[in-house]
Amino acid sequence: MEPTPLTRRIATRIVEHIRGEQLPVGARLVERTLAAQLRVSRSPIRSALRLLEQDGVVAVTGKGGYTVLRGPAELPEATAEEDTGTVENMYLRIAADRLDGNLPNRVTESGLARDYDLTPAQLSRILQRINAEGWIERLPGYGWQFQPTLTSQQSYEDSYRFRLTIEPAAILEPNFALDREAILEVRDQQQRLADGDIWHIGNAELFDLNSTFHETVMQCSGNTFFIDSLHRIDRLRRLVEYRRSLPRDRAIIRCREHIAIADLLLEDRREEATELMRTHLSTVSAEKVAVGE
Repeated sequence: MEPTPLTRRIATRIVEHIRGEQLPVGARLVERTLAAQLRVSRSPIRSALRLLEQDGVVAVTGKGGYTVLRGPAELPEATAEEDTGTVENMYLRIAADRLDGNLPNRVTESGLARDYDLTPAQLSRILQRINAEGWIERLPGYGWQFQPTLTSQQSYEDSYRFRLTIEPAAILEPNFALDREAILEVRDQQQRLADGDIWHIGNAELFDLNSTFHETVMQCSGNTFFIDSLHRIDRLRRLVEYRRSLPRDRAIIRCREHIAIADLLLEDRREEATELMRTHLSTVSAEKVAVGE
């Protein structure tokens, strides 16, 4: 399974932690400690550590934990804070230009580097992120091709009507099986947002956390068609959602609705969870359509 953008960002922060703390090879990495230090729940920490294991940065211990496999001297050069800001700003600029029709369907790395004044390393990070998010794919050779995305008001409204059809229904699927650990993890993420984290993250990360909540609930349905459909819709609507983010005080209310849905599912009150999901999606749809008008 392709790592999510959130997993990649947490993995980068763990690498920065290893470097900043000058942790030697063999140093133990504790999930709970990392989660507290990075202010995220343990689920994305666990996913990021698995990704870093694949990259040869950490190794699994006999007890199931992780240790540092590559010390600070063996890690890639740290990215300066201002460079990270440049990459984020240029990522959002490329997203905006794509939505506005200012970029063709096919682009080259040399053209993007020239047009956005990016170094090869910066461009590589941006393209890796966009590719992981599913709105660009590499072509044979040196080119890249943007994938379809929602652009019109009508297609955006249609996407929410489709979600209103499948997401409440998914909770009542006969093969629905609650993944308590996963639901507790996404509930914890939403609680952190409601408790104040929402004021300190960007629109892209907020989208990742909210879409992860909905996709986690959908995974419990056991219906592969529903699961795949929601995942595809989320990839299509990612860019337009950056422009339709709710004011954070209203977004907090929606996070609390996520928490309430999770609580109902944990109490096996599926019919009530279904009705709240329907109300939640209807409200969000109306608010975001109004934002785009």
